[in-house]
Amino acid sequence: MAHDVQEEARRRLSALAEPTAAGCAPAHQMARDAALLGRLLTAAGRPGPDGARTPDVTMDDVGAALSLFEHLRHQLDRLESQVVMEARRRGMDWRQIAGHQGLNSSQAASQRHQRLTTRLEEIRQGVR
Repeated sequence: MAHDVQEEARRRLSALAEPTAAGCAPAHQMARDAALLGRLLTAAGRPGPDGARTPDVTMDDVGAALSLFEHLRHQLDRLESQVVMEARRRGMDWRQIAGHQGLNSSQAASQRHQRLTTRLEEIRQGVR
């Protein structure tokens, strides 16, 4: 069921007009980083001629991939917070937002958004 909901969400969003490059830089950066991580995992899982894992991926490559996650989490938090704020601006209540996020209550959605906002502010201030 969750897979169907995600596919429907992807279908709806892909139908939206392509944004300008200036208006979506964080999302494009995230997509690029996620694609790079996917390439690493594909290369790491590719068997070599003798059936063993390919030596194409070094420990430095894996370390480079690991270094991308903190930035990806921060950007994803920012995007989620912005989408929730847009939902509120458009009149969605916390119950509706919770339903779309797969949460059980309006309180859970509100608290999640508050945690995101607090974490982002701490990062901005250099506390985290």
